[in-house]
Amino acid sequence: MSEPGNLVPFRWDLVSLDELGSLLTGTSTPDLWFLDDLTACAGKVLARSGNGDLVFVGRSLDSMFDLLSGAVDSDSERRLWRLPLSFQRTGVGAGRRWRRRALTPAERARAREILTGVQVTPHNLARRRRPVTFVDVVDGGNTFTDLFHLLRDWIDEQREPWPVIRRKLRFVGVTVRHKTSPNTYRWQQEAAWTRQLPAQAVVNVSLDGTVWSYFGDYQTKLTRSWRPDRWLAEVDGPGRDERTRQALAEAAALVAYGRSRSGRHALARAIGREPALAQSWLRTLVTDLNAG
Repeated sequence: MSEPGNLVPFRWDLVSLDELGSLLTGTSTPDLWFLDDLTACAGKVLARSGNGDLVFVGRSLDSMFDLLSGAVDSDSERRLWRLPLSFQRTGVGAGRRWRRRALTPAERARAREILTGVQVTPHNLARRRRPVTFVDVVDGGNTFTDLFHLLRDWIDEQREPWPVIRRKLRFVGVTVRHKTSPNTYRWQQEAAWTRQLPAQAVVNVSLDGTVWSYFGDYQTKLTRSWRPDRWLAEVDGPGRDERTRQALAEAAALVAYGRSRSGRHALARAIGREPALAQSWLRTLVTDLNAG
């Protein structure tokens, strides 16, 4: 359960809790009103991950990372990573010609350094046994689009075998739950790059809209947004104001719930409703969760 070293904004290790000291003293008991929806969504993300190591992009799903960090045994082969990159940046042009500016060579180089910190490099992707599964909240899919092209350009430059690597990449988008219909918007159908990957490599998990908006728009995060114009700056230390301390209490409570018997069993129940349970790796995971 990790993130790429000192290249990224500091976030406390909530699994060991050694770094927290007295930071939680005086905080109120968090209201985890979203817990059932988050747990059900996290179970589906695991089930649809293709047995990949999970890389949580940005900050929106920090709560899912925290819950799963408590639930997944630290000595297991499965790895969880945070990749707190935001690809938001200013646009150029106007009207129909408007587009986001390209990343600078220095920004691309720093992004590659950070990806190396989560063991995602062209060389590693071509030789790893398990897939890498990127997870993020998705509206239009811009973050995944930027991330894919960043990786694809790097792979081509390094001349690593794309036919091999394309089978090691997966993307799970957490979308707002809507009533399904033939006219339902599906972001992956609009993103041309998804057709370069196998059919089941890009999948979605839906989440209640209020919970999705809380994680994506309103929740107090433990680190600031980390846009490309900040990637090259010196990373800052942790906040210690009252809102951050209360957010820290919420995050620690999620880790504790993931560790608990009830939390692990709730995850197992969510996974148990998924068709992928026919696969042996997922049955093993459910057995491990129920054994806790």
